[in-house]
Amino acid sequence: VQLQASGGGLVQPGGSLRLSCITSGRTGISNNMGWFRQAPGKEREFVASILWYGGATYISDSVKGRFTISRDFAKNTVYLQMNSLKPEDTAVYYCARSGRFPALTAPSYDYWGQGTQVTVSS
Repeated sequence: VQLQASGGGLVQPGGSLRLSCITSGRTGISNNMGWFRQAPGKEREFVASILWYGGATYISDSVKGRFTISRDFAKNTVYLQMNSLKPEDTAVYYCARSGRFPALTAPSYDYWGQGTQVTVSS
């Protein structure tokens, strides 16, 4: 399984961004695709995840109501739509794959993308 994240950038507070994670390789029925983020000096934090088949989602309380996760079968892509962004959302965002659901900790994920920087600043 290979993952490639993109879509990060600089955005003002209150703005929106959509991150994409293109997947290749085995996308089995148990695949759970997740997004994590890591700010400087902080641990990697779970953001959201979605079952590739079935579509069940799990969203962190810290972003619930602002972020949504979705997937597109035809494009083998998982999206993280981020609205009402705040400066504290600034971090490197990673997509990852797990064979378990829900999976809320980084060690539960075995494949990782390279990360994309999101900076929320005026």
